Formats: sequence, C-alpha cells, structure tokens
Amino acid sequence: MNLAYGVKDKPKFGKLIVFALQQVLAILAATIAVPSIIGHDMSQSAALFGAGVGTIVYLLFTGFKSPVFLGSSFAFIGSMFAAFAGGVSMSLGYAGLILGAAFAGLVYVVIALIVKLAGVKWIDKLMPAVVIGPTVSIIGLSLAGNAVGDLSVGKVMTEVTSQVIENGQIVDKVDLVSAANPYIAMLCGAVTLFTVILCSVYGKKMMKLIPFIIGIVAGYIVAAVFTVIGSKTGNQSLMLIDFSAFKDMQIFAVPDFTFLTAAKGLKEISASYIATVAVAYVPVAFVVFAEHIADHKNLSSVIGSELLENPGLHRTLLGDGVGSMAGAFFGGCPNTTYGESVGCVAITGNASVLTILVTAILSMIISFFGPFVTFLASIPNCVMGGVCITLYGFIAVSGLKMIQKVDLNENRNLFVVAVILICGIGGLSLTFGKVTLTEVATALILGIIVNLITPNKPAKEEN
Repeated sequence: MNLAYGVKDKPKFGKLIVFALQQVLAILAATIAVPSIIGHDMSQSAALFGAGVGTIVYLLFTGFKSPVFLGSSFAFIGSMFAAFAGGVSMSLGYAGLILGAAFAGLVYVVIALIVKLAGVKWIDKLMPAVVIGPTVSIIGLSLAGNAVGDLSVGKVMTEVTSQVIENGQIVDKVDLVSAANPYIAMLCGAVTLFTVILCSVYGKKMMKLIPFIIGIVAGYIVAAVFTVIGSKTGNQSLMLIDFSAFKDMQIFAVPDFTFLTAAKGLKEISASYIATVAVAYVPVAFVVFAEHIADHKNLSSVIGSELLENPGLHRTLLGDGVGSMAGAFFGGCPNTTYGESVGCVAITGNASVLTILVTAILSMIISFFGPFVTFLASIPNCVMGGVCITLYGFIAVSGLKMIQKVDLNENRNLFVVAVILICGIGGLSLTFGKVTLTEVATALILGIIVNLITPNKPAKEEN
C-alpha cells in the first residue's frame, strides 16, 4: 500500500505528537481493560506505563524497524488469575505476575535462539499465505463481537436486580449494566464510525492522517450533549458519559507499580508456587508465539517489508519477550503486539516508527496525570466501538489480501482456508487444565495440520 510516512520517516514535531496521541487512543481501551478484568487493585495507569516501557524495549531489539505498539495481552488473563489464586496474599500474587512474565519471556528467548540457528524458512513452509492469511482475518473477526457489543454501551451504570436460585433458595442478584438507551449509544457510535470513514476517504493532508482523533472527538461531543440533556431532565437513559469520575481525581499521581507491591511478597515465594506460576504461563507463551507470527506477517504486508527477515523473527521475539518482562515489572501485564496499532498504521498510512516511540513515551508520561487518564477512561464504549469496527475490519481485510494470489480452485487450499475461517469465526477454543488455546491459536493449528496432510498439488484423474 502507499504510505504517507514510511518506517524511517520523521514527521514534524507537532504532527508527531498528534499522530502519537491517535495511537494512544487506538490502544488505550484494550490496554487498561486487562487490569480491570483481573481486579485485585491492579492499576490501569501502571499497565499503561508498562505498555510504554515494553514497546520501547521491543523497538530497541528490532532496531526501530517494526512500527507497532505493545499493549496488555488478553491471552495471559487466565495465567494472571492463576498467579493470584495460587498465592497466600495479594503481595505474593503481584510477585507471581512478574515471575510469570519472566517465564513467558524466557520461552520467547529460547524460541528466538532456535530461530537464529535454524532460520525462518521452516516457518514459510509451515505457515504459507494460505494459512497465515485467513488466520490474520480471524484475529480481526474474533474481535468483531467486542466492537459491535460496545456500540450500545455507555459509561454511566445502573443497578439491575434479578432473582436467581442458589442452594435451593431464591435470592436477589444485583448487576451493574449500562444505563444508556442502546439506540442513542449506537447513534454516537455511528457518528464516530462515519466521521472516521469520511475523514479517511475524503480528508486532505492532516485530516486523512488523524481520522480516529476526529472521529472520537465527534462521537464524544454528541455523547456529551446527550449526557447534559439527560442530566438536566433526569433521564438517565441519555447519560452516556460518567463525568463523576472527574470529581475526585488527582492532578498528579504516581501509578501503583507492580514491583512495589510484589517486593513485599518475595519472602512468601515457595517452590510449589513457582511451579504453579510456570505451569500457568509457559504453555500460553507457546500459543501466543503463533499469534506473534501472524501479527508480524500482517504488519509486513502493510509496510511492504518482511519483518521476519529484517530485522528477523529472532529479534521480534526477543523484543516481544523481554518487553513483556519489562511491562509486567511495572504494570503486571505481559505485553503483545496490538492489532489495533497495526490497524491504525494501515488506515492512516503512517508507518513511522518514530510515531510508535513517541506513543510509548506519551503513554508513560500521561499515566502520571489524572485528568488525562480520566478523560481517556471516560470515552464511552459506544464511541470506541465505532472506531474499533474500522480497526478490526482492516485487520480482517489485510488477511484476505494475503490470499488473493492463492488458487482457491485447488481443494487443498480451499479446505485450509475453510477450516481456519469456520473454526475461528465459530469460536472454537480448547482448554487443558489452566491452559486455553484461543480461537485464533486453535484455528491456526488446525490450518497447519490440514496444510501438512494434504498434497501440494491436486491428484491427477485416472483415465
């Protein structure tokens, strides 16, 4: 594709800050979602700081040749829960997060050494375009439900009471759900979506390069108008933004870094706990390795340069692995390359690695400033849903582009693509104890198997 800024290009300072802010907006929701899901007082600001640190480590290992941001990995959520469940205190659980990330990073280091010695040709044979293409599409399609689900959700929550049966008795169960009228929320999401599309297609110069910022601002303004009207009229269904979060915020605050709490739990670490954490993290790292390849193949197609050859898969693995260790040390969450970041690069045509570096630095800086973090966190789900439709859609389309030259008239190719798409879209995942193969990993593995067991050429018909 034609890039407005190549990997080595250096946008002017003012534009660079704006481009970096756009990348922050693209990766923010997912990055801070992981600590929110885990709970245990994990800091969203610390996770954002850790993502910035991990990205800088990745850029250093890859020689500033791979323009992608590393954020909190969803694949390790089960592993992180296991770290807390296996501990006797919260401080030990935090120590387990760092220990687990070290185990996962070590897996990447070992694989990187193997790749350095054996090369990457075996990967091309194991995962050709007919396998990688639909797998990349699944990465985007598997997230489609998240984007569509967010379209009808605001930030203001209300309590809903329902009756359930527990231990043979009827009890009241209280859940927090979005108070927003789903149609109003979808309207805000639609405003965001179409603003992004129009800016990207018809925009000139700078507007074409920052469609996400313009789209989010447009959606936020519409949501704010509805929220004010709802507040004045007492109609909670119109209230999409939770402005109450701004009341008690601190202007400046040091994030609750993971290593500070983890230090108190070091004396509690035992051999059995180390084994528990290792079992929870190591297998998942092997699964994420497959997704690592798919992400970098996708990014390679976007920037027009094969990253598995230059800087090389061993370097991207080292950057991802060591970056995860560094990110977890500060934020508790192992990091991974983000499809949202790749999508942002693809749609805007800005592949400047300097933009990614500034994004990482900006993420670290803003994690200390309450007003900015609070504002970003106040963006309604419906607005981010409108943005994510385009981001996840571009990932899916990027995968389809990879199989344009694949002959789907050959049954073997048809079966490989069919198995990956159906299993991935259908959400086929496998769980072995504490290890879960995601739908992306499961579909990829099945695709590899089908590709290996079918002949390279269709069998000739017998006369």
